[in-house]
Amino acid sequence: MHALIAVAHPEPESLTHAVAARIGQGMLRACPGSSFEIADLAAEGFDPRFGAADLAVHRRQAPPPADVAAEQARIDRADALVLVYPVYWWSMPGLLKGWVDRVFANGWAFDFSLNAKLEKKLQRLQVHLVGVAGADAGTYARHGYAGAMRAQIDHGIFDYCGAQVASSELLLNSETADPAAALQAALRIGERVPGAQCMPAAA
Repeated sequence: MHALIAVAHPEPESLTHAVAARIGQGMLRACPGSSFEIADLAAEGFDPRFGAADLAVHRRQAPPPADVAAEQARIDRADALVLVYPVYWWSMPGLLKGWVDRVFANGWAFDFSLNAKLEKKLQRLQVHLVGVAGADAGTYARHGYAGAMRAQIDHGIFDYCGAQVASSELLLNSETADPAAALQAALRIGERVPGAQCMPAAA
């Protein structure tokens, strides 16, 4: 199986990037025949701004711009999509949200029109969400932030497209705790990504 690991953090040396790399390591450890690609959205200079060309795509008046089509092709090649991101204001960073806004477009991620039933087009895709969070569990519980994020991201984005959110985790206390704990958790997440798609070869 093949996974696309999308990372949205401007610093290559960040814990977020280290978590993404460790998830890939966990995949390979659990399923030696698997592969992964890291989409470093900041380093690659992806433009997250939803503009007139994107609106034309949404209205089914034009094909997607080249940068969007390239991202869609990367996801099409993958069996699983893993999003790894720092939590900004109890959500994903603008770079990653803009990537979703532009790439998960009408006609590719879903089919919507006023005179037809919504068609969810990403039902084959398995999604894993990994937020690197600075706050602690008590803060998320007290204010309902974790539930709000799941409603907004897990359900609001991926269920709308039919993708299965296989795991959704927050790695808490990222600014105060020993990073080794987050990296160990990332390894375990990576080991789960291949799931049933990693089957031993027949004798």
